[in-house]
Amino acid sequence: MKFVIFGLTISSSWGNGHATIWRGLCRALAARGHGIVFFERDVYYYAEHRDYAGMNGLRLCLYPDWQSVLPFAREHLSDADVAMITSYCPDGRAACEMVLASRAKLKVFHDLDTPVTLDRLSRGEDVSYIPEYGLGDFDLVLSYTGGESLKGLTAGLGAKNAFPLYGSVDPETHKPVSVSSFYRADMSYLGTYSEDRQGKLNSLFIETSRRLPDRRFLIGGSLYPPDFPWTENIYYIRHVPPPRHPQFYSSSLITLNITRGPMAGMGYCPSGRLFEAAACGVPVLSDNWEGLDKFFEPGTEILLAEDTGDSVNALLRSREELARIGRRARERALSEHTARHRAEELERLLWSNRPGEKNKELICGG
Repeated sequence: MKFVIFGLTISSSWGNGHATIWRGLCRALAARGHGIVFFERDVYYYAEHRDYAGMNGLRLCLYPDWQSVLPFAREHLSDADVAMITSYCPDGRAACEMVLASRAKLKVFHDLDTPVTLDRLSRGEDVSYIPEYGLGDFDLVLSYTGGESLKGLTAGLGAKNAFPLYGSVDPETHKPVSVSSFYRADMSYLGTYSEDRQGKLNSLFIETSRRLPDRRFLIGGSLYPPDFPWTENIYYIRHVPPPRHPQFYSSSLITLNITRGPMAGMGYCPSGRLFEAAACGVPVLSDNWEGLDKFFEPGTEILLAEDTGDSVNALLRSREELARIGRRARERALSEHTARHRAEELERLLWSNRPGEKNKELICGG
């Protein structure tokens, strides 16, 4: 199939979680014989931090403005099997209009930020990537999260066919590697600063660093404010490029996963970082939310924390026990949560939701 995607970014992982997800999924789709054209607006803050090395089967179209790319986009849509718009696409509404009016065989909206989308809409805010008429005209609506999010997409935005397509990991990229002295830490946290994660970060990370002053803590990510409550044993790296994520995770005794407030509130919201760390064989300490046990088994494949005490106790476990949890997490990630698994799920969803082609079995190579 030919995929034409209008998204936020695949060229830069700086300050966003979209790029790494799309790279893994597109690589898996290409390996299964599909071709992808990805349209991305060329903005300065991603151009300054571009870390995409290219891949077979994917054509990246960076464009300066919407009007300049229209002829090229229409040309590719004319023979597209799947046309897709994602959340936070800078030209989302215009792209939706063009896709829905095109000859593409299957028209899809993929919201990688559904709880945030629904939360903003519930507060009366304008969500620039969602058409004012909702999502009812799309053949298929995909959500990065499940649970209550799917109800919001159908009841609130009129989606006829809404299904989860969870995050994943590319096992060729994320795997155990040697410990790096540069990234060495007892507890690490990799994530862009977000105000609605700060309360949990204070409790599970910052306060833990205060209680364990002899331990080393490491944060990697952008947009942290000048008044962030650093402690003497917290070290900071502004940007960790995706190729170095395995080093970052593998150099940690434990890595922390914190979910954004709106997502945790709706449940069934595993982040891509969760799968990446697990694939590196690193024990993950996570906040809890509904549905987490469907992805990893608490206590044996993942550790959960409600407060600082839980976080401290996790760090005080023996290295042997933590290593055992990390190994089991890696086994689960490789057996159920790789980009190949998600590519296969996407193929099945696309086939079963084609107009006039319901409930047919998909047979694909690869």
